[in-house]
Amino acid sequence: MALFSHFYLVCAIFIFQTSPNPLRTKKSKTDISRTHQSIYPAEPEAAGRPDRMDRIELTDAYREIIKENIEYDCMVSRYGKERLDETMELMLEVVLSKRPYIRIAGDDFPREVVKGRFLKINSGHLEYVFDCIDKNTTKVGNIKAYLMAALYNAPATMDSYYRAEVNHDLYGC
Repeated sequence: MALFSHFYLVCAIFIFQTSPNPLRTKKSKTDISRTHQSIYPAEPEAAGRPDRMDRIELTDAYREIIKENIEYDCMVSRYGKERLDETMELMLEVVLSKRPYIRIAGDDFPREVVKGRFLKINSGHLEYVFDCIDKNTTKVGNIKAYLMAALYNAPATMDSYYRAEVNHDLYGC
Protein backbone atom coordinates (compact mmCIF):
# COMPACT_ATOMS: atom_id res chain seq x y z
CA MET A 1 0.00 0.00 0.00
CA ALA A 2 2.94 2.33 0.67
CA LEU A 3 3.91 1.99 -3.00
CA PHE A 4 0.58 3.46 -4.12
CA SER A 5 0.69 6.35 -1.64
CA HIS A 6 4.25 7.08 -2.77
CA PHE A 7 3.10 7.03 -6.40
CA TYR A 8 0.34 9.54 -5.72
CA LEU A 9 2.73 11.79 -3.81
CA VAL A 10 5.21 11.79 -6.71
CA CYS A 11 2.39 12.50 -9.19
CA ALA A 12 1.09 15.38 -7.07
CA ILE A 13 4.55 16.92 -6.83
CA PHE A 14 5.01 16.59 -10.59
CA ILE A 15 1.63 18.17 -11.36
CA PHE A 16 2.28 20.99 -8.90
CA GLN A 17 5.65 21.75 -10.46
CA THR A 18 4.56 21.56 -14.08
CA SER A 19 1.20 23.33 -13.87
CA PRO A 20 1.24 27.03 -14.68
CA ASN A 21 0.01 28.90 -11.63
CA PRO A 22 -0.06 32.68 -11.74
CA LEU A 23 -0.15 32.85 -7.93
CA ARG A 24 3.25 31.20 -7.63
CA THR A 25 6.14 33.56 -7.95
CA LYS A 26 9.75 32.79 -8.60
CA LYS A 27 12.21 33.32 -5.79
CA SER A 28 14.98 35.73 -6.45
CA LYS A 29 18.54 34.77 -5.67
CA THR A 30 18.47 37.08 -2.66
CA ASP A 31 15.62 35.08 -1.09
CA ILE A 32 17.79 31.98 -0.72
CA SER A 33 20.13 31.92 2.24
CA ARG A 34 23.71 31.00 1.40
CA THR A 35 24.35 27.55 2.83
CA HIS A 36 26.53 24.75 1.55
CA GLN A 37 24.43 23.09 -1.19
CA SER A 38 25.71 19.56 -0.61
CA ILE A 39 24.37 19.67 2.95
CA TYR A 40 21.26 21.79 2.44
CA PRO A 41 19.80 21.56 -1.06
CA ALA A 42 18.07 24.80 -2.05
CA GLU A 43 14.69 23.27 -2.96
CA PRO A 44 14.52 19.44 -2.90
CA GLU A 45 10.87 19.54 -4.03
CA ALA A 46 11.86 21.44 -7.15
CA ALA A 47 13.96 18.55 -8.35
CA GLY A 48 10.79 16.51 -8.94
CA ARG A 49 12.29 13.30 -7.65
CA PRO A 50 11.99 11.45 -4.37
CA ASP A 51 14.77 11.77 -1.86
CA ARG A 52 17.18 8.91 -1.16
CA MET A 53 14.99 7.31 1.51
CA ASP A 54 11.96 7.31 -0.78
CA ARG A 55 14.07 5.69 -3.53
CA ILE A 56 15.15 2.95 -1.12
CA GLU A 57 11.55 2.37 -0.05
CA LEU A 58 10.47 2.20 -3.70
CA THR A 59 13.24 -0.30 -4.46
CA ASP A 60 12.24 -2.46 -1.49
CA ALA A 61 8.57 -2.32 -2.50
CA TYR A 62 9.31 -3.45 -6.07
CA ARG A 63 11.69 -6.15 -4.76
CA GLU A 64 8.84 -7.56 -2.65
CA ILE A 65 6.40 -7.42 -5.58
CA ILE A 66 8.84 -9.32 -7.80
CA LYS A 67 9.55 -11.87 -5.04
CA GLU A 68 5.82 -12.46 -4.65
CA ASN A 69 5.23 -12.73 -8.40
CA ILE A 70 7.99 -15.30 -8.94
CA GLU A 71 7.16 -17.22 -5.75
CA TYR A 72 10.72 -16.70 -4.54
CA ASP A 73 10.48 -18.93 -1.46
CA CYS A 74 9.31 -21.93 -3.53
CA MET A 75 11.72 -21.33 -6.42
CA VAL A 76 14.83 -20.85 -4.28
CA SER A 77 14.95 -24.52 -3.26
CA ARG A 78 14.81 -25.63 -6.90
CA TYR A 79 17.14 -23.12 -8.58
CA GLY A 80 19.32 -21.84 -5.75
CA LYS A 81 19.49 -18.50 -3.99
CA GLU A 82 22.34 -17.10 -6.09
CA ARG A 83 20.68 -17.73 -9.44
CA LEU A 84 17.32 -16.44 -8.29
CA ASP A 85 18.80 -13.33 -6.64
CA GLU A 86 20.80 -12.55 -9.79
CA THR A 87 17.69 -12.77 -11.95
CA MET A 88 15.55 -10.85 -9.48
CA GLU A 89 18.11 -8.02 -9.26
CA LEU A 90 18.20 -7.75 -13.06
CA MET A 91 14.41 -7.56 -13.12
CA LEU A 92 14.52 -4.91 -10.40
CA GLU A 93 17.11 -2.90 -12.33
CA VAL A 94 14.87 -2.88 -15.39
CA VAL A 95 11.73 -1.99 -13.42
CA LEU A 96 13.48 0.92 -11.68
CA SER A 97 15.21 2.24 -14.80
CA LYS A 98 14.69 5.94 -15.47
CA ARG A 99 15.66 5.80 -19.15
CA PRO A 100 12.78 6.63 -21.50
CA TYR A 101 13.59 3.56 -23.65
CA ILE A 102 15.10 0.19 -22.76
CA ARG A 103 16.94 -1.88 -25.33
CA ILE A 104 15.79 -5.47 -25.62
CA ALA A 105 17.30 -7.72 -28.32
CA GLY A 106 18.49 -4.72 -30.32
CA ASP A 107 15.18 -2.84 -30.26
CA ASP A 108 14.29 0.11 -28.05
CA PHE A 109 11.01 -0.24 -26.19
CA PRO A 110 9.28 2.40 -24.04
CA ARG A 111 10.24 2.00 -20.38
CA GLU A 112 6.63 1.57 -19.22
CA VAL A 113 6.00 -1.27 -21.69
CA VAL A 114 9.10 -3.14 -20.51
CA LYS A 115 8.36 -2.41 -16.85
CA GLY A 116 4.81 -3.71 -17.25
CA ARG A 117 5.96 -6.92 -18.87
CA PHE A 118 8.66 -7.53 -16.24
CA LEU A 119 6.12 -7.01 -13.46
CA LYS A 120 3.93 -9.73 -15.04
CA ILE A 121 6.67 -12.36 -14.93
CA ASN A 122 5.71 -15.24 -12.65
CA SER A 123 7.35 -18.48 -11.52
CA GLY A 124 6.23 -20.32 -14.67
CA HIS A 125 7.91 -17.74 -16.88
CA LEU A 126 11.07 -17.95 -14.79
CA GLU A 127 11.14 -21.76 -15.03
CA TYR A 128 10.76 -21.43 -18.81
CA VAL A 129 13.65 -18.94 -19.03
CA PHE A 130 15.90 -21.10 -16.84
CA ASP A 131 14.98 -24.17 -18.89
CA CYS A 132 15.87 -22.38 -22.13
CA ILE A 133 19.15 -21.12 -20.70
CA ASP A 134 20.04 -24.59 -19.42
CA LYS A 135 19.38 -26.11 -22.87
CA ASN A 136 21.42 -23.45 -24.69
CA THR A 137 24.75 -24.78 -25.95
CA THR A 138 25.96 -21.73 -27.87
CA LYS A 139 28.30 -19.10 -26.47
CA VAL A 140 26.48 -16.08 -25.04
CA GLY A 141 28.50 -12.89 -25.46
CA ASN A 142 26.40 -10.60 -23.27
CA ILE A 143 24.60 -12.66 -20.65
CA LYS A 144 22.79 -9.64 -19.19
CA ALA A 145 21.27 -8.69 -22.56
CA TYR A 146 20.46 -12.34 -23.27
CA LEU A 147 18.71 -12.78 -19.93
CA MET A 148 16.81 -9.48 -20.32
CA ALA A 149 15.57 -10.57 -23.76
CA ALA A 150 14.60 -14.01 -22.48
CA LEU A 151 12.68 -12.51 -19.54
CA TYR A 152 10.97 -9.88 -21.70
CA ASN A 153 9.88 -12.46 -24.28
CA ALA A 154 8.88 -15.19 -21.81
CA PRO A 155 5.23 -14.14 -21.35
CA ALA A 156 4.76 -13.94 -25.13
CA THR A 157 6.58 -17.14 -26.14
CA MET A 158 6.24 -19.65 -23.31
CA ASP A 159 2.96 -21.27 -24.43
CA SER A 160 4.13 -21.73 -28.01
CA TYR A 161 7.43 -23.19 -26.82
CA TYR A 162 5.74 -25.83 -24.66
CA ARG A 163 3.19 -26.61 -27.38
CA ALA A 164 6.04 -27.22 -29.85
CA GLU A 165 7.81 -29.44 -27.28
CA VAL A 166 4.67 -31.53 -26.76
CA ASN A 167 4.10 -31.85 -30.51
CA HIS A 168 7.68 -32.96 -30.98
CA ASP A 169 7.43 -35.54 -28.20
CA LEU A 170 4.11 -36.92 -29.45
CA TYR A 171 4.52 -36.76 -33.19
CA GLY A 172 8.22 -36.09 -33.82
CA CYS A 173 10.93 -38.54 -34.75
